[in-house]
Amino acid sequence: MRITKVYTKFGDGGKTYLADGTVVSKSHPLVSSYGEVDEINSFLGLLRAELSPELKELDGLLREIQNDMFKLGADLATPLSAKFQINRVSENDVKKLEELIDYYNSHLKPLEEFILPSGCKESALFHVCRTICRRAEREVVRAMESGIEININVQIYLNRLSDLFFVLARWCNYKKGIKEEGASFK
Repeated sequence: MRITKVYTKFGDGGKTYLADGTVVSKSHPLVSSYGEVDEINSFLGLLRAELSPELKELDGLLREIQNDMFKLGADLATPLSAKFQINRVSENDVKKLEELIDYYNSHLKPLEEFILPSGCKESALFHVCRTICRRAEREVVRAMESGIEININVQIYLNRLSDLFFVLARWCNYKKGIKEEGASFK
């Protein structure tokens, strides 16, 4: 694909296209949903740039998740009724996340209390990604509740991804020998 101009001026009127050519408002629930996914992807890029040498092993995994974010965004931008096929988020994509959660969580002590989203910079960035991911999931659910048909695996994937980010935040602190701080409800 060769793009000659970055701007089209079409969006100046507050409208954009879905992948099937449907014109929608930039405030459309699907646009909001894939916008949140784009934000996750951008923060993952920041996280990759901030990985310390002892956590560089996560770079490939994060790059893979970034690619998944494009797949997820395309899934949201392409109505299920589109006359063409795309590579949609699948049950296998969700299963892959579950396997990663189980692997990284197997290194950690069981949680006995709520923990503060803190620790090393990578842990803090994973918590930011987690909260953006939760917001993206809420946008997808809101769109679904408004009657928009969305591949259910998108919502499930986002739910698992936020869980993975939580586990990876804890794992980063574990790898760096940083003790988790329990939350105080005083």
